[in-house]
Amino acid sequence: MRNPFRYFKTSPEIIRLAVMMYVRFPLSLRQVEDLLHERGIDVCHETVRAWWSRFGPTFAAEIRSKRAASMRTHIQWQWHLDEAFVRISGKTHYL
Repeated sequence: MRNPFRYFKTSPEIIRLAVMMYVRFPLSLRQVEDLLHERGIDVCHETVRAWWSRFGPTFAAEIRSKRAASMRTHIQWQWHLDEAFVRISGKTHYL
């Protein structure tokens, strides 16, 4: 598989950090820019937007596949029932 970060001067760790901060937390692009600036990383909010549009779906697919794999390997898979019908004194009630 080809490296998706091959044409970027910024390290993949910084790109992943910026995109995950924007996606995971309720932050605006400018707030992500400010937080990165506090860490000594100088990028524009438009750069973060471009990274998000390019790498966001890839990172989301990775997270989904890891979550599904961990659910499949879990020994005791459980389903939770959120609605039920109960018969009380011959009458059916919906919970």
